Order: sequence, then structure tokens, then C-alpha cells
Amino acid sequence: MSAIFAAPRSARLRNLVLTGLATAGVAAGAVTLMPSAASAAEMPQTAHHVATGVHRAHTAPQTASAASGNLDGWIKQSLAIMKAKGIPGSYEGLHRNIMRESSGNPNAQNNYDVNAKNGIPSKGLLQVIDPTFKAFHVAGTANSSTDPVANITAAANYAAHRYGSIDNVNSAY
Repeated sequence: MSAIFAAPRSARLRNLVLTGLATAGVAAGAVTLMPSAASAAEMPQTAHHVATGVHRAHTAPQTASAASGNLDGWIKQSLAIMKAKGIPGSYEGLHRNIMRESSGNPNAQNNYDVNAKNGIPSKGLLQVIDPTFKAFHVAGTANSSTDPVANITAAANYAAHRYGSIDNVNSAY
């Protein structure tokens, strides 16, 4: 009897499900936040991430706001700045996109896609590359693409210019 059939049924099913999820994760492509003229495909979630729930991202030292806050607080701070600057978006739209892009890790960095290979990896909660961050940075936030509030606010500003609002982004962008 082969090893796969010797394992208990639940273990075989779990392995089949994880294999299927890993395959689906590898097949799914995404587009990183970047100026529209430079859009490129990427795969921010690897099979490893899908199968284990562990994001394969480099972890950089935390910024001051990253060390002192949490996702709920960062989103609320960003929303206050967005409101003052006339940038549309909702808590739900920001949270949905953050969870898809970084699973809420402000230090997430994609070192595996085409942008990373070109020397500009996607960073932060909403996986923004540095040229996009610089182009859509919002005054009054930190000048760091890995600062959670600055990252969220710049990404929402980009999404507002490109899609009308972060709320209109329902898949990788």
C-alpha cells in the first residue's frame, strides 16, 4: 500500500486541500500599487502563504507608529487624514485590501515579484512600491513607505486617482 493511502483519511484530505490551495495561490496573479504607466503583474501571496497562513515577507525594523499602534488604530488615523484631504475611502475598503495585501503586517515586503527583481519591492500594509509612495504621499504623514499610516494614506490616494476610491478595489491592484 502506498504511503498516501496508509495515512488516515483526514490527513489525506488535509494534504489534498493544502495542495489545491497552494496550486490556486501560485496560479493567482496580482498587480502591485504603482503608477499606471508602469503596471506589472506579481504574485504577492505564495503557495507557502496560502497553505500555511505564513506570509513570506522580509520583516524590517518597526517604525515608531508601527510599534505604538495596531491595525484598527492605523486605519482610523488614515481615515481622519483622508477626510481632511478629501481622499475617499471607508474602513471596510481599507481593511479588506490590507488583509489581502499584507495580512495586516506593516513590515511585509514582497521580495519575489517583478518589482523586487527590478529593485523596487512592494512594502507595507498595502504593498506600495517606493515610486508610487513618493508620487501619492500625503503631506502630514511620515515620509516612509513602511510607516503604517503613511502607507495606507498614500495607497488610498493612489486608489482614489486610479479607481475613484480604495472601496472600488476588490481584487489585487
